[in-house]
Amino acid sequence: MKLTTRDIARAGVIAAAYAALTVAAIQSPLGYGPVQIRVSEAVTVVACLTPAAIPGLWIGAVLANAFMLTQFGVFALFDVVFGALGTLLGATWTWRHRGRPALALLGPVAANALIVPAYLPLMLTGATGIEFYSLPLFGIDASGAWWSMYLFGLVAVGAGQALVVYGLGLPLLGVLRRLGVDRLLSGRSEG
Repeated sequence: MKLTTRDIARAGVIAAAYAALTVAAIQSPLGYGPVQIRVSEAVTVVACLTPAAIPGLWIGAVLANAFMLTQFGVFALFDVVFGALGTLLGATWTWRHRGRPALALLGPVAANALIVPAYLPLMLTGATGIEFYSLPLFGIDASGAWWSMYLFGLVAVGAGQALVVYGLGLPLLGVLRRLGVDRLLSGRSEG
């Protein structure tokens, strides 16, 4: 794929928007941990509109996840590398399946649900010593074995992603298309 100056600019704007919204989201209790509901994930739908979203979302994820270094120290490098990889894979899937939005949006949900829970137990307990996998109020204790923490995270991260990507992102995609953002991003104009 040949990148034009416009593509690079679009990627930069997407990276900035995604990073800013993600940094704002991780300030809340549901912004990180095994249960994540980040409004910024709704922005992943722009990968249905332009291939510039692939590097844009990836760079935005790297930048936002690097912010986690201030809270989790060196353990946040897992998020910088593997969390951003999930975003990159999800955005690539979304662009490839852009003609079928319901399938396209499965990319960010599945990539994050499969990848993030794999390193989250190491990152969270290693950096904080806090047990995030026990919810005594609900009778849930997934702490201890990595597989139980992974499966808990798979369900929790997947559900949070699906809620935001489909619940907010899909309507956002419809609004962006009605506003003609898809034509703007592709260089087409109304005739």
